[in-house]
Amino acid sequence: MQHSPTNSDTNTGDDLAGRIRACRICAPRFAATATAHDPRPVVWFRRSARILIAGQAPGARVHASGRPFTDPSGDRLRDWLGMDDATFYDLDRVAVVPMAFCFPGYDARKADLAPPKICEQTWHGAVMAQLDHVRLTILVGAYAHRWHLGVRTPVTSTVAGWRDHAPQVFPLPHPSWRNTGWLKNNPWFAADLLPALRARVAQVLET
Repeated sequence: MQHSPTNSDTNTGDDLAGRIRACRICAPRFAATATAHDPRPVVWFRRSARILIAGQAPGARVHASGRPFTDPSGDRLRDWLGMDDATFYDLDRVAVVPMAFCFPGYDARKADLAPPKICEQTWHGAVMAQLDHVRLTILVGAYAHRWHLGVRTPVTSTVAGWRDHAPQVFPLPHPSWRNTGWLKNNPWFAADLLPALRARVAQVLET
């Protein structure tokens, strides 16, 4: 049975993951949201990881579970990658680092709030420096595209230009159900990008 990692599971060197897990810098911000929740950083990386999945922020289900992508979006993402659960949650091989480690909450209309910039400003430089064995980076959604690629282009344009970054980096749309229409309107994603992505994932995991 998989378990939520302890600090000793995820940390090497300076206990970076443990310090992120203890972070409460956004507590006043979250208390003021419609969800009025406490911070719960979802930290999932080890230095040995060969694949980095850079996402947006945990949703409500991930906030409850303490594990990344334990929701329908995660099911779709694992299908895109050709990974089963055991491989996806293997900390020695796969790191999941969102642009904000905590669930940002909902606004009064129950819409997702954006990842607070203070999180990536505080932690991401140190995390990326520690993940020095990564051979494949998978960018999930616009926030990850902007930070890792430095782009401000629409998601469709960025993903359509995936060959400019492959095989080291693959930009993806968010696997949310909200993007089901996007997937139907852009059949090249399943026909061209996903086979290349799955082949690269398999290659990196095998070597």
